[in-house]
Amino acid sequence: MHWSKLFIPTLREDPAEGETVARTLLIRAGFLRPFSAGVCGYLFLAQRSLLKIAAIVREEMSAIGAQEFHLPAIHAAKAMAAAASGRLRSYKQLPQIWYQIRTDPPGAMDACSFDLDPTGLDVSFEKHREACRRIFDRCDVKYSTTAAGLSQEFFVPSQAGQDLIVRGGNYSATLANATSIPQPPAAPDPEGDLEPEEFSTPNVKTIAEVARFTGLPETSQIKSLVMVADSEPVLALVRGDHQLSEAKLAGVLDAEVRPAQPDDLRKWFGADAGSLGPVGVKNVRILADEALRGRRNMIAGANRNDYHLRHVTPGEDFQAEFHDLRQAAEGDTSVIDGAPLTLQTAIEIGRLSKVGRRYSKQADLHVTNEAGEEVAPIMGSYGIGIERILSAAVELYHDNDGIVLPRAIAPFTVVVTPVNIKDDAQRNAAFEIYESLKQAGLDALLDDRDERPGVKFKDADLIGIPCRVTVGKKLPQGIVELVERSPKRSADVPIGKVAEAVRSLWTG
Repeated sequence: MHWSKLFIPTLREDPAEGETVARTLLIRAGFLRPFSAGVCGYLFLAQRSLLKIAAIVREEMSAIGAQEFHLPAIHAAKAMAAAASGRLRSYKQLPQIWYQIRTDPPGAMDACSFDLDPTGLDVSFEKHREACRRIFDRCDVKYSTTAAGLSQEFFVPSQAGQDLIVRGGNYSATLANATSIPQPPAAPDPEGDLEPEEFSTPNVKTIAEVARFTGLPETSQIKSLVMVADSEPVLALVRGDHQLSEAKLAGVLDAEVRPAQPDDLRKWFGADAGSLGPVGVKNVRILADEALRGRRNMIAGANRNDYHLRHVTPGEDFQAEFHDLRQAAEGDTSVIDGAPLTLQTAIEIGRLSKVGRRYSKQADLHVTNEAGEEVAPIMGSYGIGIERILSAAVELYHDNDGIVLPRAIAPFTVVVTPVNIKDDAQRNAAFEIYESLKQAGLDALLDDRDERPGVKFKDADLIGIPCRVTVGKKLPQGIVELVERSPKRSADVPIGKVAEAVRSLWTG
């Protein structure tokens, strides 16, 4: 690994494509090359780091008995259930843990577990949780976790993150799965046992438009959302100012869900979006968020275009199943300790989910239990963002000089830098040290470029190599300089002790 022969296109200035700290530094350091908006290619250094992370993932997945696959579908749980269908036949073959490391989209590990019952799934879930902890600890990425339950996430708080985490007091969860205590309605419900009353709302469709039209706050309305689960319509209801969590709805239904199409709305409800409601609905499962429990005399769509109903009371004017279906919002309070909740951006690096039997049923996957009965295995779905680990590490560990990568995932552990490559003594000593480091099993790079020392030092700091061996003016005394990237400190080391000194940096 001679720098002069490698493609490491470092940049002196920040690139225009650097929307985040990690992206900026990875492009500057020659890890990434942007090709178009939002599209980057992984270059030599990035690939070395990603392969190191993938190797750690493989070791820890093997340690829990996982088997590596390569399947054509992006949706791992579906693909693995399909692969198991007709091949897993007996409870004696369970549990099974399968995983794959994808290259497109890049840098992700997907895994699935198959168990006979929820108790077995709990065991598989815990195995993956511990494996994730070991993986992230070995990559030296400081992470936080969300509350456990049917799912758990591992994340790194970061302004560059694309995921939202709800946090407050002793509570944290992803936005999709967070539970919280909502703020109270902005106005009290009208009193009395009133009957639903239809009124005209011409060209009034959205919750905000209905609020302006009626002079009542959004919290006085019922938002009706038609979803499709297993090809059947489901009417999901939340308070007017709240948002539906499709993840929570899917968990309640144990099925994948999607919004209904406009033609479906007219076929099932006789009206378009913006005029839909629960009153008079037949042959459609209705689920309402807990925030609607006990409410009275609210406003809802009339299932007739340009008309709404006032005085709609859940539980009296329509029947529904009550569940936690809403997304948590800024200003809610924690269900654990009542602390105010805020939304924080984060990089999600791992996710564990108990997905139940929905995918095994879809794939017609069955095994016989001890009683000889056919049952669908219960599944878990697990993911780790390999590329996200690298990005998170850069976000966490950098300084004014560049990237400060942990040793386990840095593209190289040590770089040997002769101050003057044209000096025969320095060049020969640098090559000798480089070979000794390789023989000692250390991941070494030789900077044999004919460049000024300052350029070499800056490049080594920029790409985040944990330590540098500088072959310079003390060479006649048999001494070289060992420089740590972080913390920034140096020591003189005899040439014959370089490999030992490098190892001692991490072994104490």
